[in-house]
Amino acid sequence: MIRSELVQLLVRDNPDLSVRDVERIVNVFFDEIVKRLSADGRVELRGFGAFSTRPRDARVGRNPRTGETVEVEAKRVPYFKPGKEMRIRLNV
Repeated sequence: MIRSELVQLLVRDNPDLSVRDVERIVNVFFDEIVKRLSADGRVELRGFGAFSTRPRDARVGRNPRTGETVEVEAKRVPYFKPGKEMRIRLNV
């Protein structure tokens, strides 16, 4: 599902809200998750899962087009751990 599909589903389920209002709500929601993760935080949504970041060490990578080796810097990457309720619903 992409963001626009999410917005359309929310508009359909909440006819009292305009598309513009729903887009603002969705944007605020995602912006707050990103803001919290960039501050090295964690976001937990009960029954859904938890977003956090994990460190990745620097390494030597390879350019797939040329085969040339390149240095890849250390970085943090987003990580999602599904909650118990989600795992149960997915494996019914």
